[in-house]
Amino acid sequence: MLDRKFVVENLDLVEENCRRRGAKADVRAFAELEAQRKAKQAEVDELNRQANAVSKSIGKAKDAEEREARKNEGRALREQTTAAAAELEQIAAEADAILRTMPNLSHPDAPVGETDESNLELRRGKHEPPKFDFKPLDHVEVAEKLDLIDFEGGAKVAGHGFYFLKNDAVLLELALQRYALEVLLKEGFAPTITPDMARNEILHGTGYIPRGPETQIYSIADTDLSLVATAEITLGGLLSGEILEADRLPIKYCGISHCYRTEAGAGGRAARGLYRVHQFTKVEMFAFTLPDESEAMLDYFCELECRLFDGLGLAYRVVDTATGDLGGPAYRKFDLEAWMPGRGESGEYGEVTSTSNCTDYQARRLGIRSRTGEKGTAFVHTLNGTAIAISRALVALLENYQQADGSVVVPDALRPWVGKDRIAAV
Repeated sequence: MLDRKFVVENLDLVEENCRRRGAKADVRAFAELEAQRKAKQAEVDELNRQANAVSKSIGKAKDAEEREARKNEGRALREQTTAAAAELEQIAAEADAILRTMPNLSHPDAPVGETDESNLELRRGKHEPPKFDFKPLDHVEVAEKLDLIDFEGGAKVAGHGFYFLKNDAVLLELALQRYALEVLLKEGFAPTITPDMARNEILHGTGYIPRGPETQIYSIADTDLSLVATAEITLGGLLSGEILEADRLPIKYCGISHCYRTEAGAGGRAARGLYRVHQFTKVEMFAFTLPDESEAMLDYFCELECRLFDGLGLAYRVVDTATGDLGGPAYRKFDLEAWMPGRGESGEYGEVTSTSNCTDYQARRLGIRSRTGEKGTAFVHTLNGTAIAISRALVALLENYQQADGSVVVPDALRPWVGKDRIAAV
């Protein structure tokens, strides 16, 4: 979340940022509550001071009557303090609730717009979209012919949006995980397999809403746990409440986890098949950095994502995400959109990865600091980035590498783990 003092001192800036990002945060009401909180805190402090002074004076009373009078005065002051403290807690809770609805600030270069239609294309990858001498199928049709995915079985067992990966699709998923790990391990990322659940306080800390009408999160009834939508949540929470030595930074993790999303409101042909599902596997990158290193880390994460998809031989473009599509915690976000021949009449780009610099927004909520001197500390910056989201990578692979005979060529980078150069019908 934002620093409360910064908000009060920059009301116009914060209001404009909320407007650009489509956030309904009552910034002025927060400022009024913050003024009330400070005044009430001063009142509580003064009542405590008076009560302590009276308590110390009891032993100096001249007689029993004066001693009893001072005790009564002390009790009255304590009752006033308790009442004022309760009011302070209520005011602080109301102010904090508003503060938590305020998104992070936006990078000055982030394109302004309400939806992804305002995203700005920055560059394209080294590969061109394939040219077919036949009408390409979408991944659902390709998978059906090769017996790779069972959507009907998934729906029968768990409902729409779930699926079974079968046969060589299983090998492709595992190959994509190993491929991403090979790249990231060489870059010094510490590999982890994270929990698939997290406490709701960790979800709040990373900027996700575990319950409510707008949530994309599956909550576990009668617990303080929710299923994670990304390993960003678990990796961000891993160092919550800690003070890190500056020489440990940056800390880079890659986390493998299942991801669970309600995908409420998703629909249309673009959401067909694996593109929007309720469960998928993802290899996630996460970093904790010093504040002046986070912009360079964002560029580095984006370069790694480009390297991964260049290595898969896929055409893509990099876009700078518009303010209205950033999500609450992100200061700036870059998306990779891969070419998907099966989308639309003649193919189109679809998001396959994203990487975000969240500055100190998550760290402030999670209480993660670094030492700045003998006694000083500062909030670290956090960054996240998708290395491989398996479901969408499979969409791109099956559609781009399909052949006229119905088979799918396995990219060179994945062949060591798949064990073959082509997937064909049995």
